[in-house]
Amino acid sequence: MQAISPPILPYLLTASLYAFLGLHFWRTRWPRTAAGAPEGIRVWERAALALALLLHGSVLYGELFGGGMMRFGFSVALSLMLWLAVLIYWVESFHARLEGLQPLALPLAGVCVLLPILFPGQHLLTNVDSTIFRVHFFIAMAAYSLFTLAALHAIIMAVAERRLHRGELTRPLTRLPPLLTMESLLFRLITIAFILLTLTLISGIAFSETLFGKALEFNHKTLLSILSWLIFAALLVGRYVWGWRGRKAVHWTLTGFVVLLLAYVGSRFVLEVVLGRAG
Repeated sequence: MQAISPPILPYLLTASLYAFLGLHFWRTRWPRTAAGAPEGIRVWERAALALALLLHGSVLYGELFGGGMMRFGFSVALSLMLWLAVLIYWVESFHARLEGLQPLALPLAGVCVLLPILFPGQHLLTNVDSTIFRVHFFIAMAAYSLFTLAALHAIIMAVAERRLHRGELTRPLTRLPPLLTMESLLFRLITIAFILLTLTLISGIAFSETLFGKALEFNHKTLLSILSWLIFAALLVGRYVWGWRGRKAVHWTLTGFVVLLLAYVGSRFVLEVVLGRAG
């Protein structure tokens, strides 16, 4: 049997830790009955999740800045999005219960850790020394990550609501907070992410003007980003003006997230995997 190359070991270790924690939270927080399931996150669980984040951050740093240049393709984008999403979840768990997200987010993060190994082709970024670019990049990734959490949260809400209408809440979903509480948290995530997405578009315009002397380059990425902004804007207006909730809120959330995901990750996937071009 051929030995595993040492650089791959941190990826496998990180993915395995995420998978273990996801399974652990599934078995302890989503039992068949609510009895016996612990409240909140215990100290060792929080420490183990912090270790997973540190390992994930380490491999991400190597992917992003290895060789003295900044590389950023669809696989690294997904890995970074999930790393930030889990980090935000870890921080938020000190203040609020986010029951149900662990078994979804952690295995997904584990899969995304491995993507740069499976799809190593990366796009070299230019002008990374620009302060405007750094601000734009950070805000964009934070927005993507919050929308990722919102999308996972919306999926859980959709499953819980469907089971509730069928009278089938005898399984793990009995551990979830009330739907109204989950809905309130969903819109809090969307509101913060929408503000960050707005700042992303504004900083993108400023970045484009600084580099190219024009306000905005109207390519598919820009158009899809604007479309996703419009979708989430309509959702928030519908929520606060007409009281949108339930399935309508979930459908608009997932639609906006898919469009936003296509804006960069989808286009880079086509270029790097389908067309075989990293540039």
